[in-house]
Amino acid sequence: MPKLDKFDIAILNCLQEDARATNVEIAERVNLSPSPCLRRIRNLEKSGLLRGYRADIDRKQAGLGLTVFVELKVGHHSKENSETQQAALLAIPEVVACHLISGTADFLAEVVVEDLAAYEKVMSEKLLVLPGVVDLRSNFAIRTIKTNGALKLPVPE
Repeated sequence: MPKLDKFDIAILNCLQEDARATNVEIAERVNLSPSPCLRRIRNLEKSGLLRGYRADIDRKQAGLGLTVFVELKVGHHSKENSETQQAALLAIPEVVACHLISGTADFLAEVVVEDLAAYEKVMSEKLLVLPGVVDLRSNFAIRTIKTNGALKLPVPE
């Protein structure tokens, strides 16, 4: 992981705020000339810290009105089973986020679909048939308050 300085943090914050900002705009905001600014951005990309750029799509306007947080519990714990579950969850397009967690469940998946009928299909045809799943609990979002928030990056010393 690269050692981040105040310029790197400022660049990352600018990109979190507006990933479509031009290099010149970012350079002005972080008080660098365009050349070193672009070099820093490329280094952040190369290091893997800056993984990509995405559009922030309004789920409801796109026809995706239901968000479900699904707790999945597996029966037999092993590294191989965990890797199999992770690969299977990654392959489900409706799963937009997934975490290996501690507690009563093993995985917490965020599923985004059109409606309840679409979720029922994902649940019965994709989630319940995952190998090793012994329990599944669905928590339905009533209202989305915040998604894809910017990361609060640590201030360099």
